Amino acid sequence: MAIKVFIDGAAGTTGLEIRHRLAGRSEVVLAALNEAQRKDASARAAMLNESDIVILCLPDDAAREAVAMIENPNVRVIDSSTAHRTAKGWVYGFAEMEPGQRDAIGSAKRLSNPGCYSTGFIALVRPLVRSTFLPADWPVTVNAISGYSGGGRSMIAEFEDKGAPNNVVVRTYDLSLDHKHVEEMRVHAGLTHRPLFAPSVGRFYRGMLVDVPLQLWALPGRPNISDLHAVLVESYKGEPFVEVAPLAETAEMKTLNAEELKNTNRMKIYVFGNEAHEQARIVAVLDNLGKGASGAAVQNLKVMMGWPETEGLV
Repeated sequence: MAIKVFIDGAAGTTGLEIRHRLAGRSEVVLAALNEAQRKDASARAAMLNESDIVILCLPDDAAREAVAMIENPNVRVIDSSTAHRTAKGWVYGFAEMEPGQRDAIGSAKRLSNPGCYSTGFIALVRPLVRSTFLPADWPVTVNAISGYSGGGRSMIAEFEDKGAPNNVVVRTYDLSLDHKHVEEMRVHAGLTHRPLFAPSVGRFYRGMLVDVPLQLWALPGRPNISDLHAVLVESYKGEPFVEVAPLAETAEMKTLNAEELKNTNRMKIYVFGNEAHEQARIVAVLDNLGKGASGAAVQNLKVMMGWPETEGLV
């Protein structure tokens, strides 16, 4: 029997991608409101309460408002906003994060889809904290660059404006050190303190690098590069969407492409380092609109319904 899925905010970048990924699937009926109905609170409330699964692709306040409108206890929600990512009673939708996370997702009524930067960061850091190689109170720094699609419609329009006088190639931002993903990163990576996050945006549409540098000589026990790599390999063994590159592969690499996994739901982790200097960089490559947003939402929907995760996702 097909389930009824309503994407609230389907006209945005993430919503459009989710709709595209679900279109044509026989087990899903995609519900929609016309322009007039979207502005009618009663029509919207009715749709929210009549659906089996609601996927919210809205700003934070609008997402909270939508959740408050749902009175039907059988409606399940996947929220792609930041609103509920550390909220009590909400399951965090990163299936590969921890053993048993899929079970929590499978039974969730309220699920928060992770942020794109957060997905890469948590994938890198949580296993190292869990293994105790990285103390929970360590002053962690993370550098990242994303394609401009992560900034939504206004940034997409800005970067694609051929007549713009300022053709910036890369720019850093969040100079106030208050990015909305940081608390989510801290909580779900298992850290005591907020990581120092330095995000940038580049003149490419989709793709992402998330880079955590580590001074191995300063860490308790002075782990080496192989130690870190082994923990990450064990953490993602058998995962269909998360891969850890062999050390022999990384040793031969000179550069890393942020667009390597665009248009996929995959993430690849690299451990670079210099044993003589006792320094390492662990880097996650993913698509900010794929594993970092719409791909993850579709994967979570499949887990919630007990469907094969890899079917229709690459």
